[in-house]
Amino acid sequence: MLGVNARAAVGRFWAPVVGRLVRAGVTADMVTVTGTLGAVAGAAALIGTGHLWWGAVTVTAFVLLDMLDGALARARGGGTVFGAVLDSTGDRAADAAVFGALAWWFSDGGDNRLIVFLALVCLVLGVLTSYVKARAEGMGLRCDVGVVERTERLILVLVGTGFTGLGIPYALHVCLWVLLVGSAVTVGQRFAEVHRQSRGRALPSSVPPAGDAP
Repeated sequence: MLGVNARAAVGRFWAPVVGRLVRAGVTADMVTVTGTLGAVAGAAALIGTGHLWWGAVTVTAFVLLDMLDGALARARGGGTVFGAVLDSTGDRAADAAVFGALAWWFSDGGDNRLIVFLALVCLVLGVLTSYVKARAEGMGLRCDVGVVERTERLILVLVGTGFTGLGIPYALHVCLWVLLVGSAVTVGQRFAEVHRQSRGRALPSSVPPAGDAP
């Protein structure tokens, strides 16, 4: 899992900027919204129209910007519950935009139904990866295991997209296949971890039964 190390590296990269943003009155939520909207717009306007290289570059830039929000929140005295929910929601929106844009382009101008299939399966597995963790943490469990988290997911899909935009054959196919397998393994790992931690524990009275879960 590269997520923690990647965020630490990005934090060091942005450190000189954080103080200036704090003095300018910029909040972590502003950065989160800007990063999310930029990534979604870049995916839709560029990847979705076949400009794969520039789409990958643009989305990468806004994803790195989005990683600034945590450092900015800490510099302003700590994050908020709303900010955490906003950040997680923005991450899911940006991820969905990238995979949706790939499916859109390759279902028409790109004319490659296999990539459409792979992109959609990876999108579903990415949602499941995040949902299992969120649901487990909502019940007081920890679920940080898995070979593919968001950082790895974005690296694979954006590298494959960018290389395909440069004309490297099968780059996106290979990256999406690796991502599909890794994501499937991660979902299995997280279910196994939840099963291990929850063994013998009753469902808290504050948690709705499975049939009533959101």
